[in-house]
Amino acid sequence: MVFRFKKMSMKIKYYKYILFFGLIAFFLILNPLEFANEEREFFRNYSIKKPIIRIGLGINLEEIKINASSGMKIYELRNGLNKISDNINEVLIKGKKEKLNERFLIQFPPFREKEEAEDFSNKIKEKLKEKKIEKDVYIDQNLEMNTYQVWIGYFDLKSEAEAFARELYNMGFKDAWIVEEEITDGESKPYWLFCNGEFIKLSPDSTLYIIPSNSRSYLSFNGKPYRGIFVVKSTVKGIALINILNIEDYLKGVVPVELSPYSFNEIEAQKAQAVAARTYALKNLGMFEELGFDLCDTQKCQVYRGMSVENPLSSKAVEQTEGEVMTYRGRLINALYTSTCGGSTENVENVFLGKPIPYLRGTQCFYEHQKEWWIKGYYMMAPVYVNGFNISPEIARLISWGIIPLNINHSFYREIASPKEVSKWIENTLSFLNKKFNPVKLNEKYVNYANLAHLIIDSFGWKNKLEFLLKEKEIEYFIKDLMEVKEEDKKYIAYLILEDIFPISSEIKNPYRPMLRSEVLHVIHKLIRYIDKNRIHKGNFKFLKGNRIVVEENKKEKEFNLESRIFLIHNNNGFLSFGSYASLIGGEEVYWIERKGSVPYLEIHYSSFSNMLERNSIFNRWQVRKSREELEKRIQRFYPIGKLIDLIPKKRGVSGRVIELQIVGSENQVLVKGFRIRTVLGLRETLFVIDREYDEDGKITYFIFTGRGWGHGVGLCQVGAYGMAREGANYKKILKKYYNRIKIVKRY
Repeated sequence: MVFRFKKMSMKIKYYKYILFFGLIAFFLILNPLEFANEEREFFRNYSIKKPIIRIGLGINLEEIKINASSGMKIYELRNGLNKISDNINEVLIKGKKEKLNERFLIQFPPFREKEEAEDFSNKIKEKLKEKKIEKDVYIDQNLEMNTYQVWIGYFDLKSEAEAFARELYNMGFKDAWIVEEEITDGESKPYWLFCNGEFIKLSPDSTLYIIPSNSRSYLSFNGKPYRGIFVVKSTVKGIALINILNIEDYLKGVVPVELSPYSFNEIEAQKAQAVAARTYALKNLGMFEELGFDLCDTQKCQVYRGMSVENPLSSKAVEQTEGEVMTYRGRLINALYTSTCGGSTENVENVFLGKPIPYLRGTQCFYEHQKEWWIKGYYMMAPVYVNGFNISPEIARLISWGIIPLNINHSFYREIASPKEVSKWIENTLSFLNKKFNPVKLNEKYVNYANLAHLIIDSFGWKNKLEFLLKEKEIEYFIKDLMEVKEEDKKYIAYLILEDIFPISSEIKNPYRPMLRSEVLHVIHKLIRYIDKNRIHKGNFKFLKGNRIVVEENKKEKEFNLESRIFLIHNNNGFLSFGSYASLIGGEEVYWIERKGSVPYLEIHYSSFSNMLERNSIFNRWQVRKSREELEKRIQRFYPIGKLIDLIPKKRGVSGRVIELQIVGSENQVLVKGFRIRTVLGLRETLFVIDREYDEDGKITYFIFTGRGWGHGVGLCQVGAYGMAREGANYKKILKKYYNRIKIVKRY
């Protein structure tokens, strides 16, 4: 979600909206919509259960293609209600796209009290009057945060806005920043409707109602299906397409986008998201009233994608919490939520610069009832290297698969392999992979890459692959760094290099030298992974139940015995090591080998050693390196600072987020506050520290931002909610952790 600040840009069209809503009222009076059932609203016999919400699917559209699964009706509302078409399956609406122009205004940080905004506005007016500068100064109220915004405008050119901002800096108003707006050039134009093989010209004040022919039919826009009905109307920002539907159906197209049921498949987390999204929607109804709808379908509001994203798990969460919302002292809360909070959420006033809100306080993303499980490893192996790569974990897998007998003495693998044992290993591999065994034996004194290639290809019956999948021009390329190769060996070696079963020729060098056991086993491990990558299972650790491990694989919960003599592997950012113990708290990514219902090999991936609830998010920790020139160019879009000299965090919030950042430039110094810091710097979060790189003259060349989290950091932490659900918390407990002192009530 992205916070939206409202301005006064739509006031000049006031009377036009009165006309539009007057026509809607006329429509309702002229054609009774059968309000006998107060639970439902009827649009020409098509009913939508209350409460109803209007979602803007697009503004300033040039072409709208709408399809129906089994028929739709089209009505035009203009000086009465007229049926244009009945029971058609496709309609095309075309209009002249409005030309958008840029204009600029200058804003100041919001004020918590109206009197403060008025005092500040009067000071600016007095200064402008002294300088004999004529420019309008406005005050807008942000209803969402109950704050007041002072702004000056408008400016047709950015250079004019920059010059005016410099003048304000010289007057002592250092917090001014430049905002760019898009406006339509002129009035809305007529548009056309194409259906039943003919074009119908529509007036700018026409509104179209597109209604499914029956309750089983649904409408599609750009190939995506939506519940409810469509309304098409001309606005001051061009033609708009609006989806009118029941709010619960709307949420089924919101929840799976805002919190993926695939990645975050805990029902209680999905239910928490459903209640938060429902509360946000009801609280912010009418946000775009000037354009004829309640909410948009993007991150400026809540992302909505209709029926195409609906998922059984998220839909179940919506249904099981139907009508439930969060209130504080009897009123709906502004249910802000963020993706990954980086270990702690923030007080709302530190991010959005409004008044403190009792229910939006910073909290640590930690669950007091966090469980912890321990697993004891048994076998430890010293590193065994092949071409500089430690293959001891591969050897542990081969032992666990039953390919080779147990031997953890690393010196054993540094010895030359015998043809007899290698033949047995290949035989075991064929059996393990459920392949028909071809009785091929190595009768030579030593195993080398040449005769091993023959053994593998003959045993697996791959001679046809040599003939059809290997190209003549490739053979010499693949063996170019080898010593002289016999003609009968070239194809065999080249094919296994092609499939990455053998190392590249520069690492083999002499294909006729005796191979070490480690080299042969490295090849066999690559051979198994080439044939069947699923022999190593991948999932997430859930919990231990006695000596049984519970994991989740492909959205299914599975349970296995943990072998007492187990290979336990730690994977820390790709570095694998054997462990005698492992601590797990749930959600860790794990790889395991299963044999006869038991796990002899367990590999644990630690993306983070933190015990914070959102520790497994890929956005939990991040680093961004930006050049001074890159940042300077971006900052200049908002503040005319001249050359960027430095960035200095001046104040941090309760979570450690930077809430005041001083930007030092050659011409000006500005103090940027709250969420605006993220916008100006182009970062995903404001929870960061800054490192710097310098040139030979001691001047900054790069800024390195090391941070945590993704989003604005206020309200519900979505990944944290999943973490709590995974630990057994229900959705009400989750919501009451992130929203302080709220009540969860059923409104309908």
